Amino acid sequence: MNVYDFDGTIYSRDSSVDFFKFEIKRHPLILRHLPAFCIKAVRYKLKKCSIEDVKSCFFSFLKDITDIKGEIQRFWQTHMKYMSPWYKSEMKNTDVVISASPCFLLELPCKKLGIHTLIASDVDISSGTFVSANCKGSEKVKRFREVYPDERIDKFYSDSFSDLPMAELAAEAFLIKKGRITKWDTKERGYK
Repeated sequence: MNVYDFDGTIYSRDSSVDFFKFEIKRHPLILRHLPAFCIKAVRYKLKKCSIEDVKSCFFSFLKDITDIKGEIQRFWQTHMKYMSPWYKSEMKNTDVVISASPCFLLELPCKKLGIHTLIASDVDISSGTFVSANCKGSEKVKRFREVYPDERIDKFYSDSFSDLPMAELAAEAFLIKKGRITKWDTKERGYK
């Protein structure tokens, strides 16, 4: 089984940021949520709130969108073109995507790509509130093992060193930087 991060890996950009930009053009009033997000981001840097608090504040713009499922469909109609070309030659029907991005945002592109298993952050689609822990770092390992307690990972792909815990589970790990794939020697780099 091969396991992939989504943003910066299969999708060459950040899907949450792209979706927010897409929605600004269609619903400019959502910009009113930006000051609260900036304040929350500063509080996070000062270790006064959690990453889930910050991301819930970011996704609070969803409260102002009435047809969110329709908006997600329209978004992916124009953004599937940002899928990394290298992935199309690697993809298998047993692939797993594990991501910190919200599940509601990644379900459609994964379905279009034929990816049957998606493990991602659980976020309430109507409020933007995080229902689960942010699926990043060691939380990815925990969530993966809940679904696959004993499964072996052949290859793991990510663009982020925060995914080292997942990379250490794999027989082989690869870093993606600007569409280039390089072997990730987790022992040599020593990122913990």
